[in-house]
Order: sequence, then structure tokens, then C-alpha cells
Amino acid sequence: MTGRERVLIVDDHPIFRRGLRTVLEHQEWVDTIVEADTAAAAVKAAVEHGVTVVAMDVALPDADGIEATRQILQLRPDVNILMLTMLDDDELVFRALHAGAHGYARKDISPDRLIQALATVADGGVVLGAAVGAGVIANFQRTPAVLPPPFDRVNERERQILAHLAVGDTNAQIARKVGLTEKTVRNQVSVIFTKLGVPDRVRAALLVRDSGIMPFLTGNQPKHGD
Repeated sequence: MTGRERVLIVDDHPIFRRGLRTVLEHQEWVDTIVEADTAAAAVKAAVEHGVTVVAMDVALPDADGIEATRQILQLRPDVNILMLTMLDDDELVFRALHAGAHGYARKDISPDRLIQALATVADGGVVLGAAVGAGVIANFQRTPAVLPPPFDRVNERERQILAHLAVGDTNAQIARKVGLTEKTVRNQVSVIFTKLGVPDRVRAALLVRDSGIMPFLTGNQPKHGD
């Protein structure tokens, strides 16, 4: 992370907000914590407090968290949002990611895993839990832009970067692991998106997950297109 984060917790249950706040208060990467209990309050707080990361409940009293996510990102496109829910619902996952969320997690996971998920999203990474199913992938692959499978278009270095991207690593983390500058990684990630026909990290990660080509990216099986 480049600095301490201003976190917004959005949930209509005060006990959940209080519990998450208590855990976040002990995280070195957290600077400020703001709370909201409705979608309208979340949008207002995100703008007024200049938050950088949001833990967004899907179900809110006045509107769903997905609509709140869409509104926040229209006003503050640099905010990273993790959706939280108690449901495993492909349609909800698809709508959340389509709205611009960086990830999706169940509210009943352990506090440590939830904090790690928030930290990953805050750092620009992607969190795709077990709830992301084939139906979500199918929705993201409806257009011919990602068909036929385009992985033979990426070169060896790009495959290496894509493998790290697919497991949620940020550009900074990838740069450290592959021995490149962060600027170079950022440029190559853009090239990868173009070659795969996807607009962002979420779609790229989903495409890799559904295609089952991770062994090809990591070098455990022969690679196509060399």
C-alpha cells in the first residue's frame, strides 16, 4: 500500500459495524474509519470523508449496496470496494463486479480473512472467493471479445504477470515478484487486457479461473503459442 487508508463500513447492523471497526482499528494500514447504515448515507460519507476503501453490505434498507457502489464510483472512481453478503448468489456477484467492485466476500468468514480481503482490495487487488461460480463467468464472457480463448496471444513474460494478477496480486506485488518496475508492470497489464479482450483485472482473473489455464501460465504444462 502507498499510505494509510480511510475505510468506510456500510452495514445496517450496528453490531457488525462495531465488530469490524474494532478489528480494523488495530490495523497499521488503516487511518480513519467511517460508518454508514444506508446506501444514501454511504454515498454521502464516501464523498465527504474522502474514503479510499469501502466494506459494502449488499442488503441495505433504502437500496442495495450494488447501487450504492455504482453511485460512489461515479463520484469517486478511485475508491476500492469489497462487497459483503451472507448469500452465495451468482447474479449478485455478477452485478457487484459489473458495478465496479474489486471483490466479493461472505460476511461469515473469519475476521482475519475478512481483514485480509479488505487489505487486498485497498491495495488495488482483486478478491474472488468461492462464491464466484460458472454463472458469473458466463455473464462476463457473453461478448465475442473474449472468445475464442485468447491466451495464446500473450508472451512468456505476460503469462507470468497474468498468473500473479489472477490470484489477486497488485501491480506493486507483481513488480517485486517478477523483478520489474511497477510502471513496467502497469504497462504490461494494459497490454494483457488488450490481448485478452477484457477491460480490467476482475474480468481477467475471472477469465483465467474459468478457463483452467493456470498450469499453462505457471509453467506446469506445455504452453501454446510459443
